[in-house]
Amino acid sequence: MKKFCLFLFFCSTFSYAQFSINGTLTKALESKWVILYKIESTQQVFVADTTIKRDSLLTNGKKVAIGTFSFNLPVTAKSGTYRVKYRMKGAGFLDFIFNKENISFAFHPDYPEATVLFSDSKENILYSAYLKAFSLKQQKLDSIQIAVLRNKTLVLDAEYKKARTEVVAVQKEFLNRAKGMYAYPFVKASLRENPSEILKTPQGYMSNITTTFFDNIDFSNTTLINSTFLTNRILDYVFYINYSDDQTQQNNLFKKSIDVVLSKIKDPRYKKDIILFLIAQFETISHLESIDYLLENKYKQLPKSIQDQEFITQKKKLFAAEIGRIAPDFSWIENGEKLQLSTLKSAENYVLIFWSTECSHCLTEIPQLYAHLQGNKSLKLVAFAMEKDDARWKEMKNDLPNWHHVLGLKKWENEIARTYNINATPNYFVLDKNKKIIGKPLLLKDLKVFLEQL
Repeated sequence: MKKFCLFLFFCSTFSYAQFSINGTLTKALESKWVILYKIESTQQVFVADTTIKRDSLLTNGKKVAIGTFSFNLPVTAKSGTYRVKYRMKGAGFLDFIFNKENISFAFHPDYPEATVLFSDSKENILYSAYLKAFSLKQQKLDSIQIAVLRNKTLVLDAEYKKARTEVVAVQKEFLNRAKGMYAYPFVKASLRENPSEILKTPQGYMSNITTTFFDNIDFSNTTLINSTFLTNRILDYVFYINYSDDQTQQNNLFKKSIDVVLSKIKDPRYKKDIILFLIAQFETISHLESIDYLLENKYKQLPKSIQDQEFITQKKKLFAAEIGRIAPDFSWIENGEKLQLSTLKSAENYVLIFWSTECSHCLTEIPQLYAHLQGNKSLKLVAFAMEKDDARWKEMKNDLPNWHHVLGLKKWENEIARTYNINATPNYFVLDKNKKIIGKPLLLKDLKVFLEQL
């Protein structure tokens, strides 16, 4: 009986051995859900979800609506960076450290990082205190440096050295306090290499930042890898530190910054993750040159065993018909003669239209465009009809003489249409005489405006 009771005790203890994560939103939300993720390399991995409980606080005699949520993690839960996500877009998430301890925090959902306060969790309390203290001292130092750059007559060397000493002191204090803690690599990696003397030129200032930016960061540290720390620093370096108003110079800076970042990473799989991460970032700004550079010069240099050829093919197809690209080539038979888009030489500019006789918008817009361009000898139209069969198309093309007419059977499954990523009609592409895509107006009115500006 005694052994049985002891067994029940251990079972009970094990079943309730868990860590709690308790959050308070200091402003009520329309959202009802909070999702908990663990950061793994550049990905967020689902852990759990829960509902937001609505509550209120009495503040200055008024009731203020708030929201609360909680998660329970088992003793087997891995230490790392975790994320609570409460909105799908915007300022809708907050990252924190979990290292086998209970965590409690409160924050304003519109300004999570700036307002978060941890009331439980030694790791997060220390790291938050460090970020606040360091930020205040570093801002003071930066303000002195920037003041001199703006006014070279100022003599602030003594003030600069004093402020730098304070920055170093904060760094040393928190490094000592963080020893043995999960937060230690974050504190160490965030150290700034401020020059011992105040810099007199903007060029010298920027040079110091770019050359020392990664000095204290260990790209092989798994704690940093499985967090957003590294990806955030990489974003800062690639997109903000290395910046130029000149587009040609900016293109070169992107390539150089990519080279620097990837040279720091030795693990091939993590390097692959960062390459994919950067490709995704450049996709958001449609910077094709950098995407091409990453695919051709970086991704293809990875070990063959971790490359995905289908991924390369899909990315090339995805951006094959973007502005700045040479329009994907195709051929057709017209009046018994084989014609090819790339070899047309009859105009200074071309409009390639994907349309269909089954598309009501097309039946309205195509005749309007035809009438609008009558007499325009510098422009040639290539009308690519996406059809199930040719019956109606044969009739309608006769009403649009002097256009190049191409029949694309299989409609949405037509290979050329898929190459151009056509998912709606009509779809307009403006090409120069070399068949480079120079515009993709969304609507007919936009196309008219674009053509008037050529």
